Amino acid sequence: MIRFYFHPTPNPAKVSLFLEEAGLPYEVVPVDTKKGDQHSPEFRAINPNGKVPAIVDTDGAGGKEVRVFDSNAILLYLAEKTGKFMGKPEDRGELLSWLMFIASGLGPFSGQAVHFQHVAPAGSDYGVNRYRNEIARHYKVLDDHLAGRDFIVGDDMTIADISAWGWVEKAPFVHKNPDVLDLYPNIKHWHTAISARPAVERARKVGSDITFKTEVDDIAKRALFPSNYS
Repeated sequence: MIRFYFHPTPNPAKVSLFLEEAGLPYEVVPVDTKKGDQHSPEFRAINPNGKVPAIVDTDGAGGKEVRVFDSNAILLYLAEKTGKFMGKPEDRGELLSWLMFIASGLGPFSGQAVHFQHVAPAGSDYGVNRYRNEIARHYKVLDDHLAGRDFIVGDDMTIADISAWGWVEKAPFVHKNPDVLDLYPNIKHWHTAISARPAVERARKVGSDITFKTEVDDIAKRALFPSNYS
């Protein structure tokens, strides 16, 4: 059984999609990050960095519990555990390269673009321009790569696609443009094809029966950005 520490945001969405695609049994454990649940001692014992997602595999190596945190580490762990969505051995270098491109570039720059456009105080023009331009550059890199391809790596879906989907799913919010995927036709084609998979609809519903705090008030900002208040 996988205990899945979840909040309805892009990085946990990746894990939701893998779990649904692979058919692994899992239990959703809500972590309301706007209330500060991620800073509790109980959750910090799972992820000392205080971020979602995280998992505990109750049937890890040797029958022992294994904790894994960071969405891309979780995808790698689950792919290796199940033997699914790893691609061909000869594509291993490409798979790792694109997975790290998402982990170190597309993902965090998307997050910063969201922060400066939707959360930061008005007047943060430098930050807005910096991250909007950088996320546009990352999308161009991926769009160019996807020309003539159905998947990011190889001939079938891999964890690179699952990882990218989690953020591209929120592209209109990230770019603050409801039609942004029209600028990246290859990404749009890829996202449409991935989103047609039955597991995607199930992944989108994960946690829909849980009520999470939605207001981005002072409590939420202190929970989400504690270093701004230290």
